[in-house]
Amino acid sequence: MTDTIVGIATAAGEGGVAIVRISGEEAAQLLAQVFRSGRHQPPYESHRMMYGHVTDGSEIVDECMAVYMAAPRTYTREDVCEIHTHGGSTAAALTMKLLIRHGARPAEAGEFTRRAFMNGRIDLSQAEAVMGVITAQSQAALRAEQQQLSGGQSRFIKQAQEQLTTLLAGLEAHIDYPDEIDEEEAISGLNAGLDSLIRSLGAAIDERSARIVREGLRVALCGRPNAGKSTLFNALLGEEKAIVTAIPGTTRDVLEGSFSLDGCRVNLSDTAGLRESEDVVEQIGVERARKALSEADVALLVVDASQPLTSEDRELLTTPLPCPCATLLNKQDAALVTAEEVQILGAPDPVLCLSAMTGEGLEGVKDYLRTQLRTPQQLLLTHERHMSVARQALERLNQAKRSLVSGAPTDFAAVDLHEALYLLGRITGESVDEKLLDDIFSRFCVGK
Repeated sequence: MTDTIVGIATAAGEGGVAIVRISGEEAAQLLAQVFRSGRHQPPYESHRMMYGHVTDGSEIVDECMAVYMAAPRTYTREDVCEIHTHGGSTAAALTMKLLIRHGARPAEAGEFTRRAFMNGRIDLSQAEAVMGVITAQSQAALRAEQQQLSGGQSRFIKQAQEQLTTLLAGLEAHIDYPDEIDEEEAISGLNAGLDSLIRSLGAAIDERSARIVREGLRVALCGRPNAGKSTLFNALLGEEKAIVTAIPGTTRDVLEGSFSLDGCRVNLSDTAGLRESEDVVEQIGVERARKALSEADVALLVVDASQPLTSEDRELLTTPLPCPCATLLNKQDAALVTAEEVQILGAPDPVLCLSAMTGEGLEGVKDYLRTQLRTPQQLLLTHERHMSVARQALERLNQAKRSLVSGAPTDFAAVDLHEALYLLGRITGESVDEKLLDDIFSRFCVGK
């Protein structure tokens, strides 16, 4: 990595400022070739913002600010320069073309962060968190990525690696010196150590919580037509997104919207009323409603409490659903159905009373959703790649445990423990190949 790269670090489109980033041994020299300032001359003072112009010979390209940052106190641990041009595509693009003409190479996707990893400033899990911070869709997701970026996950994985290395050292001492170290002595603490490691690693793989943090809680509103699902949908979103009429079956398709609850994203699906119908369009809507239910983390079963329970209501209240569910007795301003009545039928708990029209009881619905949002205090693994690798390492640890319990030769357990150690290294980047790095960094934007 001796060449010097350049890329536009800000998003495309109009804006106040666009940033052109340069990294490599010739960064300062390249800046001096295109940047002119009346007050500042090369060699530039490190980490000081300067006013001037981007110039192409005698022609001024743009008025700008520029900064030179000397290694290693930079993002990539190489010399880095940034030129802050006016926003929009033209000024930044012309500046970048000018730098390429003077010898810089266009950066590949994620190459700045890749250099930060290769130069030891961050490990691989922290590098992936950079993209996670950029794409975070909620405050909870941002917090999780920032925790990973600050090294929280790395510390956990490194602790697991240290435990595993200690266990391996004792086992391999017996394998190498069987006459001096008795087998029973070698494995006396191994089983307890493995149990502890298996428990901590297993607890860190919480796929449901991780997905909810990354993508949000999926909530499906269901019930028979005209129960008030669309009114509740609008009330939770705080906007009139769904059409609400007194005509049953207004909603024919799945409507989607999202809102923030305690910093977490909640993804709502307003579904077609669940009933038998001769209408082909409505049949398709009902089928899509059932699909949304099958994919939801939680369901809200809305019942029209202003009308006596129908056979359709009773069937919905007693049919098991594929996810946690709350029963909502809607239209409480004219209620004829009580909570006790539906509880006797075996309706999903809890049973909540509300009026989606007036907002009465809406906070109780949000409180129920909060119970479904609860995640571990310190969610350690949030990326699918990390959980997949951790699952493989966990299986190796369990296989080593089975080998020891069955009385198989200790070499078998040692092989599995070595493989688990290698796999954990694929999370932090100690055991990686170019293909894995190419795959990870190809998902980044060019300027990051």
